[in-house]
Amino acid sequence: MGLLLKEGIDLNLIKSAFLAFFLLGFLIIIINKFTIFKNKLSNYTLQLAGLIGNTSFLGIPIAIALLPSTTINFTIGFDLGTTLFAWIFGPFFLQENFQNKNIPNIKGLFNALINSPASRGIIGVLLAYLLHINGILGSFLWIPARIVIALAIIIVGTRLGIITNQKGEIFALSEEIRFSILLKLFILPFIVFLISKFLNFDLYQSSAVILQAGTPTAISTILMAEAYDVKQKIASKILFTTTLISIVTIPLLKILISAFN
Repeated sequence: MGLLLKEGIDLNLIKSAFLAFFLLGFLIIIINKFTIFKNKLSNYTLQLAGLIGNTSFLGIPIAIALLPSTTINFTIGFDLGTTLFAWIFGPFFLQENFQNKNIPNIKGLFNALINSPASRGIIGVLLAYLLHINGILGSFLWIPARIVIALAIIIVGTRLGIITNQKGEIFALSEEIRFSILLKLFILPFIVFLISKFLNFDLYQSSAVILQAGTPTAISTILMAEAYDVKQKIASKILFTTTLISIVTIPLLKILISAFN
């Protein structure tokens, strides 16, 4: 809410939010439709880990550090689209898989939508605009919002510290896990790069969405896997490995973006 109220909701934010949301949905469909991809990513934990990035805890701080403030809405929009998709369909996919249901749980989807952090933030912003307190509330929330962003990395570090207790097991990567890592750090950013070129984004707009796409796997994938007792170790390994590798890939992405724009 703090970021949205401070920067405002504009066309750039809506555009990047739709881009993230529908791209992830399209890729999930493609992966499950074609056997060649389904064999590589055989379950939803692998698929979500390969598509849902840590756009909130790492993506936004990285964008603030590397990009002009004028592109922050592209970054926030991509984060909103990703977060909405993750918390609407992530629990739905994992719960459906866990319970082996054949009929879509519409009520479950609606509850997931309402309870999504991104949905609550958007609802809060809309209420602030309706009550004409967006300016005052935005200024009030801006400082805690920046503090949360600055300290969010601690959450990532803490979680990674817990994962490392698995010792050598964390580096025992199956072919499926390696493909999920490849999808998250290389294939997805490349797809977003092609889309940004097609949509004629400028350098900074392209950088905003590509860097968000190239963020390591989100902690939410572990939280959902643990909630439904589905492939927790796989989610942990992908989170740890992508975060470690992203120390190199994110700066590399920034260099490549500048070179090809």
